[in-house]
Amino acid sequence: MEIILREGQKTDMSAVLSLIQELASFEKEANAVELSVEELERDGFGPQPLFRVFVAERNNEIVGMALFYERYSTWKGRSIHLEDLIVKHQYRGEGIGKALYTKVLTYAHDQNLKRVSWEVLDWNTVAIDFYNSTGANILESWKVVHMNENSLDAFVSKD
Repeated sequence: MEIILREGQKTDMSAVLSLIQELASFEKEANAVELSVEELERDGFGPQPLFRVFVAERNNEIVGMALFYERYSTWKGRSIHLEDLIVKHQYRGEGIGKALYTKVLTYAHDQNLKRVSWEVLDWNTVAIDFYNSTGANILESWKVVHMNENSLDAFVSKD
């Protein structure tokens, strides 16, 4: 079966949200997704899009996606952050994830970006092994820091 990789469209956001929810379940955070299709449509396809997404399609069904956005490194300059890369469970192991990964890295290379960064959970050894096999550097000494909405509220509300 042929896989078509293409830039995601506004009409794809329902399928993209479904993939985001599948990824959240895989990452043991099934109830963490608060995003809506409407927010994805607004944020990705408005006058100043906040992200780009590549989708993998088979038989007119979106079976995978890679969502990323541009950021700026004070050390390197223009770079991108790969927020999510997911392939539907039943299609894993067929090279679709690698094709999406390659598409994002090729995009970064073609845009003369200085770096692509992303996170991977420490227990996701399949992904870690894959990233290592491609020459990616996994920075063991760096910690990811998040300030969630409740923490933001509490911090800003302090006198």
